[in-house]
Amino acid sequence: MSRLSRANLKSRESVFAGGPELYRGDIQAICPPNLEECVMAMEDCCEEAYEAQQLLRNGTYDLPRMTKILESQRVFLLIDEGTVKKYKADLVDEIEPAVNELLERAEQGINTLYKKESALQTKVEFARVKSSSTAGILGPQKLEVRRLHMLTKQRERLEEEVEALESEIQAMELEMLKSWD
Repeated sequence: MSRLSRANLKSRESVFAGGPELYRGDIQAICPPNLEECVMAMEDCCEEAYEAQQLLRNGTYDLPRMTKILESQRVFLLIDEGTVKKYKADLVDEIEPAVNELLERAEQGINTLYKKESALQTKVEFARVKSSSTAGILGPQKLEVRRLHMLTKQRERLEEEVEALESEIQAMELEMLKSWD
């Protein structure tokens, strides 16, 4: 039974200064039993609505925080180690041919640079021998000296490129070793 239906259904005392005068219509008024049941049903509905409202408030008081969480861009998913290893192996299978091709190309570049370096060294030695054999430098020999100087600079530049390629190869090898671990 609801708390409101337990209320006193009798009329209250008058707040006016006069004595308790009864309204003549109240004496003859009889409350039908259906109306009393209807009032009790309405009170029960009001209680159910109040409880539903409380339940709804308790369920939604955290709505601003939850909307902020749901709007988040980052999602973290926990996966097992076997899945990580599988994807890592797939990645290695996918990247390994490209890395091997790059290594081969780098080695070919290094070999080409070594050949150019040896050719330049030969030219330099030939120029030294030639310059030491002739004491006086003539016009055509000045051009040869300039050419020799340019070739020396080119050799130095190529040596720097070789060193850069070697360091790049070492870095790639380290990356591969780290990705396999």
